[in-house]
Amino acid sequence: MNERILQVEGLQKSFGGLRAIDLLDFTVVKDGVKSVIGPNGAGKTTLFNLITGIIPPTGGVLQFAGRSLNGLKPHTIARLGISRTFQNLELFGNMTVLENVMVGRHIQTVSGLFSAGLRLPGMRKEEREIKEKAWEELQFMGLEEKGAMKASALPLGEQKLLEIARALATQPKLLLLDEPASGLNMRETGKLSETILRIRERGITIMLVEHDMSLVMEISDEVLVLNYGKKIAEGAPRDIQRNPEVIAAYLGEETGNA
Repeated sequence: MNERILQVEGLQKSFGGLRAIDLLDFTVVKDGVKSVIGPNGAGKTTLFNLITGIIPPTGGVLQFAGRSLNGLKPHTIARLGISRTFQNLELFGNMTVLENVMVGRHIQTVSGLFSAGLRLPGMRKEEREIKEKAWEELQFMGLEEKGAMKASALPLGEQKLLEIARALATQPKLLLLDEPASGLNMRETGKLSETILRIRERGITIMLVEHDMSLVMEISDEVLVLNYGKKIAEGAPRDIQRNPEVIAAYLGEETGNA
């Protein structure tokens, strides 16, 4: 039996009279790739915000690795092993590529403010380890030669890879990618596809919100389809492609961009 790393039961989120997530139930299997698709306004990013604690649910249960996420702060959830990228890039443009990844790694530090202020030996050792791990993530993403550049100087495709590298630096068990292929050309999307599969090979579970249906169908083990915050379908990519309700609502007659 496949181990479930994330369980969502009866999840709800309302903004005034708008029900953005409506009694949503699903699970995410460990070491897999689960994509979430749907039109704009379907609740996809809201779902990621709920999982990562950026906004609290109105109702329902979120469980990660058997532990409730309800009421936890974003930094606590990140320490438990959930990391994410954003639909709109959230890089520190004036910092170097390496420094951006080091920021992600700092969530795993144990030195306190006192040690940092006095530059105690333990803190200096930890800083060296943070830098080494950050370089490893840059090498994994093929960005090691860009480490000294300002993040804002990278082209969009490499900025997307940098944001993923920073997320990986937190040592996640579950990685949430919010529209990582947005704005990328075909070559860059192909590289992104390979990167996502390599991340899964590291034993990291992936949830993906994406409009590029070719990418979704190529790399996903399961696909969850949302409409107005409700689940209308869930299953293997081939089953989603043949689902009449999904075809009518999102895909038309072809699997182009949703």
